Amino acid sequence: MAAPNFQRFHEFVVEVETDTPGTYAKICGITGRQVNRALALEEVPVPKDCDDESAGVEMLVETGALVVTVSGTAKWARQSHEMMMDWIYLKQRKSIRVAHVAAAAGDTEYETGFAYMTALNDSGEIQGEGKVVTREIELRFDGEPTRTAKAP
Repeated sequence: MAAPNFQRFHEFVVEVETDTPGTYAKICGITGRQVNRALALEEVPVPKDCDDESAGVEMLVETGALVVTVSGTAKWARQSHEMMMDWIYLKQRKSIRVAHVAAAAGDTEYETGFAYMTALNDSGEIQGEGKVVTREIELRFDGEPTRTAKAP
């Protein structure tokens, strides 16, 4: 049996398009990230028996939108501060991508699309690890991201 080949933190990257179109940069200070993909489902009641309405209904499930969000924790870094503040205060729609750097050829390497920053939270304390301000972000793709396979 072959041992699993795990993806490492530095191989799972969230990047934001810079002022130069097609050029992406990491958000400086990120220490944790999470990508959530949730498929919305809609329940549709339909008759169980067309000849016997007393038989009640059964629920069919129809697929709805796929919602993809990105959240992360970071230590506040000056390099990303103004870009992130503008992103949320100006309600900007920015191109982002989630990179799976170690993906095998033919597997999804990038999930790319426009996203809104839906939360930007800062916190800090005077003692301990809190001496450096902690930042939390939440991003939401505007529609489904485009998946790009890694070239052979």
